[in-house]
Amino acid sequence: MTDSFPPRAGAGSQGDQSAPHAINPSSQVRSPGDYVAPMINPTIMEQMRAKVDYWARVYPARLAMVVFASIIALTTGLLSLPIATQSGQRAPFADALFNATSAVAVTGLATVDTANYWSFFGQAVLAVAISIGGMGVMTMASLLGLAVSRHIGLTQRMLAATETKTAQLGQVGSLLRAVMLTALAADFFLFFILFPRFLTLGYSFVDSVWYAIFMAISIFNNAGFVVIPEGLEPFVSDLWMIAPIVLGTSIGALGFPVIMDLTRNWRRPRALTLHAKLTITTYLTLAIVGALMVGALEWNNDSGMGGLPVRDRIAHSLLAGVNARSSGISLLDEGQMHASTWWIQDILMFIGGGSASTAGGIKVTTIAVLALAVLAEARGDRDIEAFGRRVTSSTVRLAVAVTMIGAFLVGIGTMILLAVTPYSLDQVLFETISAFGTCGLSTGITSYLPDSGKYVLSALMYLGRTGPMTIAAALALRERRRVIRMPEENPIIG
Repeated sequence: MTDSFPPRAGAGSQGDQSAPHAINPSSQVRSPGDYVAPMINPTIMEQMRAKVDYWARVYPARLAMVVFASIIALTTGLLSLPIATQSGQRAPFADALFNATSAVAVTGLATVDTANYWSFFGQAVLAVAISIGGMGVMTMASLLGLAVSRHIGLTQRMLAATETKTAQLGQVGSLLRAVMLTALAADFFLFFILFPRFLTLGYSFVDSVWYAIFMAISIFNNAGFVVIPEGLEPFVSDLWMIAPIVLGTSIGALGFPVIMDLTRNWRRPRALTLHAKLTITTYLTLAIVGALMVGALEWNNDSGMGGLPVRDRIAHSLLAGVNARSSGISLLDEGQMHASTWWIQDILMFIGGGSASTAGGIKVTTIAVLALAVLAEARGDRDIEAFGRRVTSSTVRLAVAVTMIGAFLVGIGTMILLAVTPYSLDQVLFETISAFGTCGLSTGITSYLPDSGKYVLSALMYLGRTGPMTIAAALALRERRRVIRMPEENPIIG
């Protein structure tokens, strides 16, 4: 009886041993026991590619964190150069590391005045780091692979799928094109809005171009860095500045998969995926609720929006509904706001924006799944359902894990900062959640932190940007089926 199994890699015309070099290691998925034809006299680049390919298949989450850390290290080195500062002196290592991590993690927290401390070279390094961090390290790696090889191998597709939360590998190529087109289109759109505004305010042509470019990148990538010497306080009543911040922040925080889904099905809203529907619905709900609550709490605060006209108060309330989600761009002094407002912003910063977006936090789909689980339990429903679809129990477990790990990291960071700084719990908690959620809002204590505090927030920014993504990927890859299941018994809850 003839076996009907398909031939293994290496058999037949495609795996002819007479031409082992014809096999592309990155274009096939192999289990550890599969035969791999050895390369004849491999070059150093081929050896490095083989190692990266192995790590991508076996440890994709670790590879993501290593690549991300490498980019932070490179940015730190560039910011440590004397040419990176306006004074011509080397920046302290703690400040260079902190600001590099903040840029790559698109956070916006800064220990020095970005506009007056860094030179044009330093600001340009920050702009590039923000762009790379906003699009995602794995997405950028796949785009570089596409530019070099003119195609995306299966390994790169798997890496990109990990970063962009794309389940179907065949969609990654179109998703990556959407990433580039969306980022470039949004940056150009914001640039052409901001550039004439800076000109009308009396800035020189060169300064207007640079301010518009940097602010466009910072706004869309939800980074929060500002290179205008006077800061944003002069624009407190300028709707020409507030409106682009609200719009650009919202687009960047939705996530590239949602943007791609919207471009395909904008005429057929019912055809949107469950991920897109949950992201849009939850993001808008939280933005509206956040705007109403912050506006109500700060409406009569004379140190903030209380002294502004009604039109400007409404504008800043809308801005507060989105800037606490990730952008961290505020035209008002956060340090002068009420502690109750800080608490509302803590919640919004911890949740963040959409998956595979420029936003941080545990993501809006995570909180949506948890809310749906609570609602289903309250109703006594067996299944968790939304928009005519059923959410699997593994997704709920993943949401619980990401939330608990995020809360644990925030708790540890808060405890350490309370021990090494003289500041109160509400201030420290605000800075900690802002770092973890890669938001960038600050009560004003970041610049006065000791080096140990800067290192703690740097670690939180790094883990906040890579943690939820890599933890979710690692847990999903570890899912396994067991032949034997233990007897069922339920402990008492509540």
